Amino acid sequence: MFSKSASDIRRANGGQMTVLVNLVQHNSYADSVALMRLSDKISGSPGIQEAAIMIATPSNKEILATANLLGHDGESAGPGDIILAVRAVDKKTADSVIAGWESELNKKSQGLSATEIWRPKTIRGAFEQQSDASMAIISVPGPFAIAEARKALMRNLNVLIFSDNVAIDEERAIKEEAKARDLIVMGPDCGTAIIQGKMLGFANSVPSGKFGIVGASGTGIQEVSCLLAHMGHGISHAIGVGGRDLTEQVGGISTLSAIDLLEKDPRTDHIIIISKPPSEKVCSKILSKIERSSKAFTVCFLGAALLELSSNARQATTLESAALQAAKQEIKPINPVSKNTGAGKRILGLYAGGTLAAEAQVILIDHGLSVTSNAPVPGALPIGSGNLQNMIIDLGADEYTQGRPHPMIEPSVRSSPFLEACDDPTVGAILCDIVIGNGAHANPAGLLISLLSEHDHPPIFVSVTGTNQDPQGRDSQLKLLESKGCTVANSNAEAARMAIASILTA
Repeated sequence: MFSKSASDIRRANGGQMTVLVNLVQHNSYADSVALMRLSDKISGSPGIQEAAIMIATPSNKEILATANLLGHDGESAGPGDIILAVRAVDKKTADSVIAGWESELNKKSQGLSATEIWRPKTIRGAFEQQSDASMAIISVPGPFAIAEARKALMRNLNVLIFSDNVAIDEERAIKEEAKARDLIVMGPDCGTAIIQGKMLGFANSVPSGKFGIVGASGTGIQEVSCLLAHMGHGISHAIGVGGRDLTEQVGGISTLSAIDLLEKDPRTDHIIIISKPPSEKVCSKILSKIERSSKAFTVCFLGAALLELSSNARQATTLESAALQAAKQEIKPINPVSKNTGAGKRILGLYAGGTLAAEAQVILIDHGLSVTSNAPVPGALPIGSGNLQNMIIDLGADEYTQGRPHPMIEPSVRSSPFLEACDDPTVGAILCDIVIGNGAHANPAGLLISLLSEHDHPPIFVSVTGTNQDPQGRDSQLKLLESKGCTVANSNAEAARMAIASILTA
C-alpha cells in the first residue's frame, strides 16, 4: 500500500522555489543497494533537484531530515516502510516522476524483476525451500540484522551480514553464539567474500587455488586476490570478517574462526590475513594461533609496527607486498612516470576503496611524506591538521555515503573533488583507484575519463583492481584510462610510488 503527501512548505533553493513530495510504501522491504541504484536514476530525471529512497529506519529518517527530504508521510513511516523522497521544481514534475517509478519501487520491494521468480522473504521460508544450504546472507536494516542472523544460526547456517549499523555489543554476542555452534559470522558490514569459488558481495572472478584470505577489508581482499590472479595463482576461500572484528570489543572472534576453517581445508596451503592494526590483545591471540598452525602465513596489518612472528609467517607492509610475498615474487621497478611540469607538489588521492586509501597512506609515510586523511592510518594526521599537505580521501567513509550509494556502486561522488583537484595549482599528482567486479559500477573508468577536459591537469595515476573475467574487463578499463593520458599502474601501491616519483622529479 502506498501513501503520498506533498510538503506544504516550499523552500527556496538557490533562489528557486521547490516542492517536496514523499511517497511511502507500507509494510515493504527492499535491498539497500537496489534502492540506492534507483535513487541515483531518479536524481537524474529532468526537474528533480534531489531524490532518495530508503527504508524508514530512525537513522535513515534522520538522514532524510538533515537533507530536507523528509515530508509529512515520511515522518510517520516506520522501519517496515520504504520512503521515496523527491524535491522538484514543482509538484507536477514530482508527481510525474514518482508515478513513473511506483511500479519499479513495487518490484524492488517484492524482490522481483520481469525475469525473476518468487523468492522467500524469511529465513524460515528460504530454509524450507533449500534445507541443504550452509550459509545465509543477511542484507536488512542494521537494527534487524542480528535477529535474522540468529534465526540462521539456529538452523545451523553460517552467516554473512552485509548490513551495517549494528551495535558492537550485538556483533560480539552473535559471533560468540556462532562460535559456540562451530559456525562463523562474516560481518557485520562484510562487503566481500569468495566461498568455494562463489563471489559474495563485491568480489572478483579469480581462479581457484591454494591461497586462503582472511580480511577485515573488502577492497583489501579484492586487491590481493586479483594481484595473485595476475601472477597465475588462485584462491581457495576469501573470508570477510567485518571491519570491527579485530577490535578489543569484538576480540577477533571471526578471524580466529576463519583461521581454524582454513587450517582444516585441504585446498589451502597458505593463509593471508588483511586488516588495519588490531588491538594488542587481539593481535596476541592471532599470532599464537598462527604459531600453532601447520600452514604458512602472510600477515598484513596496514600501518602496524614490526611484529614478532613465528617461523611459518612473514609480515607484509602493503597489500601488494602481501601478494608478492605469498607468491614468492619480488617487487619490480616502477614504469617510467609522467613528470609533473607544474608548480604543484601535493599528492591528492581520491579512493573508492577504504583499504586501498590506507595502503596509499602507508606508502607515502614510508617515503617520508606527511599525509592527512579522513580515515588516517597510524602516522597520518586527520584532515585539517596542516595546510597544503598530501591528502588521501576515503570516499566510502560515512560522511560521503549517507543517503547515497557507495562509490564502488556509483563513483560520481568522486567527480566534484576530482575536478577541483584538476584546477588546484598546489596539486602535483592525482591518485585514483578503479575497482571492478561483481556488484561494482559497469564502467568506472569511463566515468572518470569523462571528467577530463582539454585544459591542463596534473598527472593522474590510476590502478584497476579486477580481472579480465570480471563483467567490466580489466584490460578494457585500462585502455580507456590510457586513451586519456592517465598513467596506469599494475597495483595501487605502484600507482602511489609513481605519484611520489612524479612530484619528487618535478
